Amino acid sequence: MTIQLRQICLVARELDSTIDDLEAIFGIHRCYVDDGVGKFGLVNTLLPIGRNFLEVVVPVEENTAAGRYLDRRNGDGGYMVICQADTKENQQAARGRALDNGVRIAWEVEREAWNICQIHPGDMKAAFFEVDWDGSLGQDEADFQGNWEPAGGLQWEDKVDQTTTIDYAAVELQAPDPVDLAELWGKVAGLPVRRDGATLHMALNNVDIRFVEATDGRGAGLGGLDLRVADRQGILAAARQRGAYVADDEVHVCGVRFRLVD
Repeated sequence: MTIQLRQICLVARELDSTIDDLEAIFGIHRCYVDDGVGKFGLVNTLLPIGRNFLEVVVPVEENTAAGRYLDRRNGDGGYMVICQADTKENQQAARGRALDNGVRIAWEVEREAWNICQIHPGDMKAAFFEVDWDGSLGQDEADFQGNWEPAGGLQWEDKVDQTTTIDYAAVELQAPDPVDLAELWGKVAGLPVRRDGATLHMALNNVDIRFVEATDGRGAGLGGLDLRVADRQGILAAARQRGAYVADDEVHVCGVRFRLVD
C-alpha cells in the first residue's frame, strides 16, 4: 500500500492577503480556484509546491466547519492532510480502518475515476485526513506526479516553480498526547509508527508525518510544515519584509510553522 501526500489545506480569515504572503515568501504561484468548495460555505485558492499543492480556504458563510475550526484554534492554521492512495482498494481500506477504529467519515464521493474520502477531524484529533483515489490512468497505474482533480486536473503544470521552494518534506501534527495521536493515525493509515528520540513519526510515500506535544497554547492541530527549499536567504528576506520571520530555519505564515530544509 502506498499513500502519497498531494495537498495541504490551511484555513484563514482572509484569502487574498494570505495568498500574497505565501507567493511572496515561498516563490510559489496561485494556480486554481475550486468553485466546488462553495457547497461548504468556503472560497479557496491553490498553489503548487513542486508537483503537490498548498490550498487556503476561507469561510464566507456562518456556521461552517472551517469557521468552527478557526474559532477552536484561535485563528489561522493547518486544516487538512490530503493524500492519494495508489489503488481504489487501498483507498477503501483506509476508509474501512477508520470505521473499524470508531472514526467517522465526514464526507465522501464515489465517481467512475475519482473517489474522495474525508476522515473526520474531530475523531482524528488534529486535522482532516483525506485519502483520495485517482483512476484516470487505470486502477493499477497510480500517477503521483500528474493529474489531480482538486487542482483542476493538469492545468496547473505551467505554474510549477521550484527555484525557491522545492517540495514538502514533513507535516507536523500536535496534540496534548502525541503518543495517542500517532497510534490513531497509524491505525487509520495502516502504516507503522516509529520513534526517533522523543518524537514519533509515520512515513508516507513522499513525506514524514511527525507527532509532537502541543506547547503553543492552541491545542491539537496541524501546527507545522517542513519545506525543502532552494533559496533559503530569499525566503528569509521576504519573510522579514512581511513580518513572518522567526529564525533562520523557520517562518510563520497563516498560523503555521514553516521549517526550511536545504
